[in-house]
Amino acid sequence: MNYDDPSKSWYRTFGRPLAVVGMLVAATWIPVAKADDAPQILKAMSDYVASQKNISLTYDSDVEVITSEVEKIQFTSSGKVLLSRPDKVRASRTGGYADFEIVFDGKTVSGLGKNLNAYTQLEAAGSIDQLITKLRSMNLLTAPGADLLGSHIYDDLMADVIVAKHVGRGVIDGVECEHLAFRDLDVDWQLWVEVGDRPIPRKYVVTSKGVGAAPQYTLRIKEWKTDAPISADAFTFTPPQGAKKVELNELTNIDEVPQGVVTGAKK
Repeated sequence: MNYDDPSKSWYRTFGRPLAVVGMLVAATWIPVAKADDAPQILKAMSDYVASQKNISLTYDSDVEVITSEVEKIQFTSSGKVLLSRPDKVRASRTGGYADFEIVFDGKTVSGLGKNLNAYTQLEAAGSIDQLITKLRSMNLLTAPGADLLGSHIYDDLMADVIVAKHVGRGVIDGVECEHLAFRDLDVDWQLWVEVGDRPIPRKYVVTSKGVGAAPQYTLRIKEWKTDAPISADAFTFTPPQGAKKVELNELTNIDEVPQGVVTGAKK
């Protein structure tokens, strides 16, 4: 199936039932916090995360696409992140179509397609923030979850926000969280922040309003540690035996969403 621009026909099947559910929810809606609490909660989370020198976490992520037949398909991956501020990170993502790892030692970023047994390297001296900016400018990094690991989370996320709401509270993996919702012209996004003296992000959902059927990106953070020991070679990249070094444009099929036609998921 090809991922073309969708039409609006999805509404006939899904929109009306969902609209009815939405009206029922709206009819019984009871606000539990003030809308202007949301920026303060986000700022507290931003300050806390930025203050952590070392972070180790695991996550699950979901990416939705809309096919030319206006069918919503979701692709799921899991991964790990090890970060040491200001300039070191190792992140991996394993899904049904790709197994990819990126290692940054403050000077060089290395990308390894494990399923391809091929890697590429790029000079990128600077901080983690600068690395994220560089990779996005080169269209090599699109995952919104990277927004939650920088040094200026609040400023980056709030830059284009036009509406901010504190919806209330929710529970993620048994942990009580503050549920925040934000809007800008292009996307709606939600964030669940752990309640208490460790205000870390637990869940992050980004909804694309510019695409029919409003596909979403969802990130669920599972484990979050700031005191895990880091080995001396944690950010040293060593190619696997037999791995081929390739040019950047040759390292293909490493995205969360498979290219071209979907022929079936791996079991």
